[in-house]
Amino acid sequence: MKNKVPLFLLERPSSDSFIPGKGGLKISFIEKGIHHLADVIKTGYIQWETASSDNFFQKIDARVKILFLLFYIIIVSLKKNIPSEVLIGAFVFVLTFLSRLEIFNLYKRVLFFAFIFGFLIALPSALNVITKGEIILPLLHLSKPYRFWIYQIPEEIGLTREGVYGVLMLTSRVMNSLALSFFVLYTTPFTEIIKALKVLKVPDSFLMIVTLSYKYVFIFAKTIEDMHLAMKSRLAGKVSNAEGRRWIAGRLALMFKKSQQRCEEIFKAMLGRGFSNNIKFYGVKKLQTRDWVASAVFFIVGVLFLWI
Repeated sequence: MKNKVPLFLLERPSSDSFIPGKGGLKISFIEKGIHHLADVIKTGYIQWETASSDNFFQKIDARVKILFLLFYIIIVSLKKNIPSEVLIGAFVFVLTFLSRLEIFNLYKRVLFFAFIFGFLIALPSALNVITKGEIILPLLHLSKPYRFWIYQIPEEIGLTREGVYGVLMLTSRVMNSLALSFFVLYTTPFTEIIKALKVLKVPDSFLMIVTLSYKYVFIFAKTIEDMHLAMKSRLAGKVSNAEGRRWIAGRLALMFKKSQQRCEEIFKAMLGRGFSNNIKFYGVKKLQTRDWVASAVFFIVGVLFLWI
């Protein structure tokens, strides 16, 4: 009688699928990527919950929050000394604490992006090859100085005091800008942000792109997670890195086609329902007393930051 047992049930799992001494399976890069996608979905729902709570900053009108964000980002960009940036960062931290947000999760993201887009990008400018000045930390000694076209390579290469100050200044600006942005996003529902931007005369085409992008990034992230679970349910062993790369390449092509198809379907549905490239909001509330008071307080504090 012919054996009808599937081959993958007869094969013994390889020994490298287990972590020695722990008895668990190794987590592949696919698993890690899917976990990050799940975090994206989770963060979106958490943001909605925290923004809808009845705390300090959440009660303020979204129009005041948007103007607050723009005003303070301009202040962060204009300041040219680190103590002022530290004071602004402390002010945002106090607002975050009063709004009862998850400070650790918020500042974990802020520090990560500030390190990548602020510190690492600006770090080469601390060398005397780019920023001239007093060398405080020598790194390399050459036999003689070199010249390439318009660039002069000095004999001694190291970190300058002026360059390090510039790196710290840029990093603090990026960190404060990110903290302000995340703070407003975590305390304001997305629909209120779009409504406030509409009242502030932001073009409808920009609002439409932002709205659709925000909505469907969660849909496509959930679709990829479902694809991975479907593939995982059909496996009994470990997926090699080569197979994982082939699976990811195939899923990227599939998601590209699905994105194009979904965009066409959405556009046709919008036209079928009478879309005329104009976004209309109804029931826009007037600013209350607490909104005017908060606006005045934030404006006065901002002027003090500019004056310091």
